[in-house]
Amino acid sequence: MVSRQELEALSEEELKAMLDKDRMPKHVAIIMDGNRRWAKQRGLPILQGHRAGSRATRQVVEACVELGIPILTLYAFSTENWRRPPLEVQALLHLIEVTLKRERDELNANGVRVRHIGSTEGLPESLVRTLKETEEMTRDNSTLLLNIAINYGGRNELVRAVHSIAQKIKSGLLKPEDIDESIISAHLDTNGLPDPDLLIRTGNEWRISNFLLWQIAYTELYVTPTLWPDFNKREFLLALIDFQRRERRFGGISHVTAR
Repeated sequence: MVSRQELEALSEEELKAMLDKDRMPKHVAIIMDGNRRWAKQRGLPILQGHRAGSRATRQVVEACVELGIPILTLYAFSTENWRRPPLEVQALLHLIEVTLKRERDELNANGVRVRHIGSTEGLPESLVRTLKETEEMTRDNSTLLLNIAINYGGRNELVRAVHSIAQKIKSGLLKPEDIDESIISAHLDTNGLPDPDLLIRTGNEWRISNFLLWQIAYTELYVTPTLWPDFNKREFLLALIDFQRRERRFGGISHVTAR
């Protein structure tokens, strides 16, 4: 097996050649962490870190399209992020909106379908409108489904799912004894999608941070010290190679034999 040190010496094309196309993850989720630290290390305003992070996002989306990964879910703004300074929150949400407007024509041309997951409550009206317009523009695309988690929290998602199920029970559309894992999954923001195969977290933080709590029960985790603005296609390839070396047992026998 090629060591991590040896992998670091390989070119992007050599890394790509190492991947088994038949064992690519169907769904990759990413906690994009480190924008603020990246900016502080360079003596730059925090917003510059978020802007640099948006360039990393573009590279990963391009890599997923290129490699044929069908679903990518990005944690862009959590329910906890509202606790940050108001000016930073306002600037970050504005940056998300501007970036969507700038990128959506190219995303559409490349067959990327954009979908928002999370709550729209409290979000600026212009951002909600931009999200809806982008979803409508790209709704028929099938090359890549890009889920953008904005104002998203795993606990909040579960609470909203429970409320929805409770309303159906109250109206007689559902019986309490009908509730099982499939019913709960059907009321989540990711309804109809396979659970993530791989969760990448940048910035060397070993936390889930309230992200996809239900969906990542058997997801493979990959944590890298690389801050999100420095994450690129090469880093993404290294994460995929690591994933393909894992034995996925799902609580039982091995589903993949590590090389």
